[in-house]
Amino acid sequence: MAKKVESSVEDRLRALYDLQLIDSRVDEIRNIRGELPLEVRDLEDEVEGLHKRLEKLAVNVEMIEADINAKKNLIEEAKALIKKYSEQQKNVRNNREYNSLSKEVEYQELEIQLAEKHIKEYKAQIEMKKEVITETKDKLKDRQTHLKHKKGELDAILAETEKEENALLQKSEEYQNQIDDRLVQAYHRIRNNVKNGLAVVPIERGASGGSFFTIPPQVQVEIASRKKVITDEHSGRILVDSQLAEEEKEKMDKMFSKL
Repeated sequence: MAKKVESSVEDRLRALYDLQLIDSRVDEIRNIRGELPLEVRDLEDEVEGLHKRLEKLAVNVEMIEADINAKKNLIEEAKALIKKYSEQQKNVRNNREYNSLSKEVEYQELEIQLAEKHIKEYKAQIEMKKEVITETKDKLKDRQTHLKHKKGELDAILAETEKEENALLQKSEEYQNQIDDRLVQAYHRIRNNVKNGLAVVPIERGASGGSFFTIPPQVQVEIASRKKVITDEHSGRILVDSQLAEEEKEKMDKMFSKL
């Protein structure tokens, strides 16, 4: 960081007002972009969320299909056992053995019925999930189209303003280096506490810019003398006289036109 040199109060006031004009120009550029960066970020998050949802649904469908295959295998095994027990019934020696095998056959038949019921339920679940997948894919396509449009808008604005904004931010840093740290800190504190970011304002029609509170004539004389930094007792903003403000605005407008 460049070493800050000693300067007169007037030089500091001019540098402060120049800094305000630079930062206000940056604010204007960012206002042009408006909510677009946030909209793009929200859309990107939504698209990512929909992709993850589709992945999760696909995994769920695969798991259910695996369950269906398991039940089909169970059915084939049960049929094989039924065939085996039926063959064994032909060679039984007594009713007890026959009845025991009949119970095994009956049990396997119940297993088949239960497995078929589960398969039917699983298939219904798959159909429901496929409907959700179709709806999610449609929503994803819509969100992707919207995102592409918003990104296009943002990229166009960035292409127009990014170079100027970066140059202004560099100028802002240069002007801050011309002002002592205490004043720079006060400037940023005031900027953060006011809605429009105006920490340094000129006197307009006997009041501080943007305020309806009249500044006493004696205070106006002190401000015009540029011998000390004076703040508005109502808003806390740093005050400069209108002539200084006009001179600096003309100078800065020329600088802005070259960026």
